[in-house]
Amino acid sequence: IHLATENEQYLSELPEHAGSFKDTRIVEFIFLLSEKWRLDQSTRYQAVELLERFMIKQVEQMWESSSGSVKGGAQGQGSSWSSVRDQIVNTFVLRLVSCIQLASKLSLHYSRVTSDTALKFLQSLKYSYTKQELLESELAVLNTLHFHINVSTPLAYVELLLEVLGHNGCLLPAKPLHHVCVQLLDFCYLTRETIYDTLLKIAIENSTPSKLQVAKFLTVKEDFMLLAVGIISTGVFILSPGHWEQVVEHLNCITGITPQSILEFSYAVLRRILGSSVP
Repeated sequence: IHLATENEQYLSELPEHAGSFKDTRIVEFIFLLSEKWRLDQSTRYQAVELLERFMIKQVEQMWESSSGSVKGGAQGQGSSWSSVRDQIVNTFVLRLVSCIQLASKLSLHYSRVTSDTALKFLQSLKYSYTKQELLESELAVLNTLHFHINVSTPLAYVELLLEVLGHNGCLLPAKPLHHVCVQLLDFCYLTRETIYDTLLKIAIENSTPSKLQVAKFLTVKEDFMLLAVGIISTGVFILSPGHWEQVVEHLNCITGITPQSILEFSYAVLRRILGSSVP
């Protein structure tokens, strides 16, 4: 109930540009760096979500600040935006590393990413940051997010729903299913645009969605509960298809998400895995 409420609250306050910093290259960078530093599975998802929320707030704040100080019409605003963009680009990798550091500190199971480890990595990319600048970067992320960094990730939704399914008597292979679900979640993060593009076209029954339809679809793309339900449904279909209808029925009862929506999400994921030739 707590996760469902949190999810609904987040969707009701969704920023206009939500998802802008979940580009495949950014997600892949975070995943590879988390793997290099041997971080917990949940840490990499938390780092993605922290970076996304921080960057959107930072861009909004920088834009408002620069727009307020610029007078001179469109030309002045154009140069102002160029300045904001340059600042974002110049500090982006530093901010990304800071978000991974903060996410690692929230994990109870693995060692945190130390300043020495982070600096060594940044130096390998020819950046010359100091420990002080690294600390200031972490503080910048914390201050911008008002210290609200312990956000739930889709993995938390997946794991809790798997627990509820087990409690409700769904006899599923727990460990193999969890493993497959984590792999599918990675896959969905890395191929996000393609999967949700397919899902949108299924929903509107049209291959050329309008700008308004794309904008309205944003809440679907950011719905962690739908993502978790779709991941579990797909995982069960792959591992134990005989249980699939029963699991979808249970997921519908637990979350209120319709069987049709669950089916469409699973189809979009499987279509991306198998290719466009899937019937």
